[in-house]
Amino acid sequence: MVVHQSGPADEAFTIERRGDLTVITGTEELENVEYGLEEAVSKLILKPLESEVEPQVVFDLSQVKFFGSNFLALLIRCWKLVLARGGTMALSGLDARSRELLRVTSLDIVWPIYDSKREAIEALLLD
Repeated sequence: MVVHQSGPADEAFTIERRGDLTVITGTEELENVEYGLEEAVSKLILKPLESEVEPQVVFDLSQVKFFGSNFLALLIRCWKLVLARGGTMALSGLDARSRELLRVTSLDIVWPIYDSKREAIEALLLD
């Protein structure tokens, strides 16, 4: 089931629930989220997770070719929330440039990274 959120940043993501698992798929619009809208994006993503116990979250970034520090900050905020609630977060579909950014920032050792959304979902569901 896809949950549609409305607002200025709602085209940057689709949020899908699969049982206890939340799949957040970034779209190409994520690359165009203007400075100042990152808080709106954060609310779209974080608010539903605040009430979950042991949230399982997959960020699928296979449609995203570039992201910067604002999105990294969002990933870290989400990860901290998920971790504090006893859950797990994983990333999937990263291109070589994005993987390198995560390697340089040492975030590639913080989050499991999978080649595909399917692999990430299977791994979290088996966990």
